[in-house]
Amino acid sequence: MLEAQRNFVDQLVSLVESKSVDVVLIAGDVYDRALPGLDVVKLLDDALVRISQAGAGVVLTSGNHDSAIRLGFASRLLERGGVHLRTRVEDLDVPILFPFGDGHVADGHGESGTENGYVAVYGIPYLEPRLVAERLGAENANHFDVTLAAVDRIRQDVEARRASGPVYPVVLAHTFASGGITSESERDLSIGGLGAVPLDLFEDFAYTALGHLHGRQELAPNVRYSGSPLAYSFSEAKHHKGAWLVDLDAHGAVAVEEVVWDAPKSLATLRGSLDDLLGAEEHAWAESAYCQITLTDAQRPAQAMERVRTRFPDTLVLSFDPQGVEARTSTSYSNRLAAAEDDLGVCCGFLEHVRDRGASDAEEAALQEALEAVRLQEAEL
Repeated sequence: MLEAQRNFVDQLVSLVESKSVDVVLIAGDVYDRALPGLDVVKLLDDALVRISQAGAGVVLTSGNHDSAIRLGFASRLLERGGVHLRTRVEDLDVPILFPFGDGHVADGHGESGTENGYVAVYGIPYLEPRLVAERLGAENANHFDVTLAAVDRIRQDVEARRASGPVYPVVLAHTFASGGITSESERDLSIGGLGAVPLDLFEDFAYTALGHLHGRQELAPNVRYSGSPLAYSFSEAKHHKGAWLVDLDAHGAVAVEEVVWDAPKSLATLRGSLDDLLGAEEHAWAESAYCQITLTDAQRPAQAMERVRTRFPDTLVLSFDPQGVEARTSTSYSNRLAAAEDDLGVCCGFLEHVRDRGASDAEEAALQEALEAVRLQEAEL
């Protein structure tokens, strides 16, 4: 999906330029695995360079798919270029400060407020409860307690900074917040218990940008998932991929605008008989889409995938759900073999077992010919 991802990066950079975006928030997952491919790493490198050249800073947290240690490599050096990584527990209460009016972006170490105030961006990476509970002083090793401990650290830092001037906290958190709608693409954050955290943990912040769920959604006016920029499973076929453009003024007022990303290809989930799918005009829109197709023919059609792809060339998943016939019996395959009268019966029974369709006359003749050839070979030996 590299080309599709490059297309998304092009749209993101264009948005940063056209809207004069100050900072791009990425709440994980950055990669889909702890050891990403070299092409994917290069794509992220190119994206960060282009976003910076377009005039925006970047704040990026790690997700449950990422290796926090690898992603956080060279974080202090990258910070000089406007890319701020938050992948460590130790940095939970160290914000990146974006001042209103003239001023420089600071990393939060020892900075005091200004007359106009700051937007203070805090990053909460994915917190694996068993690994961080003790370091955070959490009462129990579960998602709620470790997230609560992280949020408490941030609240304490915000209060200390407000003694010197206005501070408007913005939080990135890679977690599953109550009320979020899941899809098949996310790995379960729960290990040994419920993984969701309550929404009111984030109610004290000016804005919370959540990562993990792939569907863009609003949980509260100031708590939202931007979702994944592309669909990564057919469960996301009805998603409208995009982001949120957040405007925060010097009085703490938040305005949010919807952003939509154009996908190179749409997703289609189609169901019906092979003849209906190949002939019905209503399916014409799916001819250029990535397709997941379920055939409902009573018998599995011959060369089903080849025939489907004559109309839907980008069919990725083909499954079968026969309709209009009695459910298959519970007879085991071993019993089928035992009931076969001869070798030809064994072969034809195998075909019917694996494809829900018996052998045709031509197939039966070919099998009979093959069996005869084997017998002749055995006789010669």
